[in-house]
Amino acid sequence: MRSSVVKRSIVVGGQKTSVSLEEDFWNGMKGISGLRNMTLSELVGEIDCTRQHGNLSSAIRLFVLDYFKNRAAIQPQQKMSAPQPSRDGA
Repeated sequence: MRSSVVKRSIVVGGQKTSVSLEEDFWNGMKGISGLRNMTLSELVGEIDCTRQHGNLSSAIRLFVLDYFKNRAAIQPQQKMSAPQPSRDGA
């Protein structure tokens, strides 16, 4: 399944810039920003300030990938530590 690249304008640090990302990455960013109770512009600004190298689009892709990799790694641990129901029905 191919995800088309979408170019959007966003304000980062008071400056308007355009970012080209696949729709799945935009959706991931919207979800992450919602969970963090921040705007998409605030989240992109945070990513922009902390990126080591590369362009902003690449930094966003790496951020989204890292976020979901970490989330996937935590979920199996939570399942293992979840309380188990007793066998006697109590």
